[in-house]
Amino acid sequence: MATRFLLINPYYPISETPSPPLGLAFLAGALEAAGVEVEIIDLVVFPYSKEMLNQVLNRFSPSFVGFTAVTMNVENALAVARDVKALAPHALTVMGGPHVTFCAEDTLRAVSEIDLVVLGEGEETIVELARATQNPQGWSTVKGLVYRDGNQVISTDPRPFINNIDALPDPARHLIPLGRYRALGLPISMTTSRGCPFRCIFCVGRKMVGAKIRYRDPVKVVDELAHLDTLNFNQINIADDLFTAAPKHCLAVCDEIISRGLTTKWTSFARVDTVSLEVLQAMKAAGCTAVSFGVETGNPEMLKRIKKGITLEQVVAAVKMCNEAGITPHASFILGLPGETRETIDETVAFGEKLKSMGVLHGFHLLAPFPGTEVRDNNQAYDLRIESYDWNDYHANRAIVSTRGATREMLDEVVLDWEKNFDIWLDKIKKRRASGEADEEEAWPLTNLEHTVLMYDIMMKRVIEKLDPVAPDAIDDPTGTALNHLVDCIENSLEQSADDILRTLRHAVKRGFLQLTEKEGRSHWGWVDYL
Repeated sequence: MATRFLLINPYYPISETPSPPLGLAFLAGALEAAGVEVEIIDLVVFPYSKEMLNQVLNRFSPSFVGFTAVTMNVENALAVARDVKALAPHALTVMGGPHVTFCAEDTLRAVSEIDLVVLGEGEETIVELARATQNPQGWSTVKGLVYRDGNQVISTDPRPFINNIDALPDPARHLIPLGRYRALGLPISMTTSRGCPFRCIFCVGRKMVGAKIRYRDPVKVVDELAHLDTLNFNQINIADDLFTAAPKHCLAVCDEIISRGLTTKWTSFARVDTVSLEVLQAMKAAGCTAVSFGVETGNPEMLKRIKKGITLEQVVAAVKMCNEAGITPHASFILGLPGETRETIDETVAFGEKLKSMGVLHGFHLLAPFPGTEVRDNNQAYDLRIESYDWNDYHANRAIVSTRGATREMLDEVVLDWEKNFDIWLDKIKKRRASGEADEEEAWPLTNLEHTVLMYDIMMKRVIEKLDPVAPDAIDDPTGTALNHLVDCIENSLEQSADDILRTLRHAVKRGFLQLTEKEGRSHWGWVDYL
């Protein structure tokens, strides 16, 4: 029987602004290139049920079922893995991602339903595993694996990082329901490099992708960017840890974009000590609209303690250069880092306000000491108390640590205040929109959020899929009678008003997210899942 690999993207809250799972797409591309049959179930944009899983397992009959997970959704992944084993005990379950990479043995000992863990970069490992099929005797030669053999947990030799990442097959995005992410207003991401040479104590980036930065050919980068531009997402994000780390590479990508005459808009991440006016101006000319910086704290001593390697002066300088180049700067802060006190919290909030006065959009996260981070491994030396060992709490939106000088309540207070101010801002827009004072552009942040929340509700309740077909002539008037009929059919399943539902569905139809198709003489409403 041919080897079949089912990949599962576990549930991840839409409030975290997920994007189509690029890591799974790379794995799927590598498997397809090796002749392995692959399917992806994306539980971020599809509702999960054991019945649905059983149908897929019976139809596809996978040899392997693979899961990716970060710490905050690993329990969701494990719950589905348990269902897989109950429904298809012959299928081998494989898990990868940053969480299990750094607690592989603990996971295998605690969760009998997981058979193997893939460490770090998984493309080469997962292909070799698929070729070794289901014979444990062959697993010992596959580098980068941890697996159970009876009561023993076996770790194979470490796998070197992939030196030539240009050799990787293209990510198999055709297996992902891109249309649903697009309909929800979520971004799509790509990378131009892998690796991070920095040693921030709260991050596993260096361990996960290596200290040496490996760059893709700028021509291939722009080929991919041009393709993503055809998919009509409202944002393309270059998700490299350090897109600006090597000016030569960054400028080469920008020059390639400009030389082709592309007008693609995109965003990126950067460190404040790796940008220059020349680089930012080139990025702006190439279509970059915003750059996100990790600032972390407004206290100079804490910046040193967390080994960030930047100064507050460099932050201000980077912001000024962004403003001069015409790129919107974003800044993120982490509260609850080692040494946090009431005074350092106030310094960070004050520094955030200073950046805001300079046109910076900023926000706060709370430290989540993920497995593999120095701050978790050495938390006692850093005088950091970990208050929760429930992985579901590791979403960085509420405090799960405390320090000698800062309680959880003290840390939460800042984030709660930020959330309150955000809600007040939205409420002001809502009132101005209702009175007719706000034009469409000013009201769009609120309107877009309302569309996203409602469409996600409709998707996850499957109210469209449960409908009976409508008259065949409805296809000629999808935004008129047919759409009003659709609202009548689904409004009892939703909490929003009929007017709000109609407004959102009309938006979805006009943008091509939702459409009527004719089949066997009847018209069916459906999401455009695959682009």
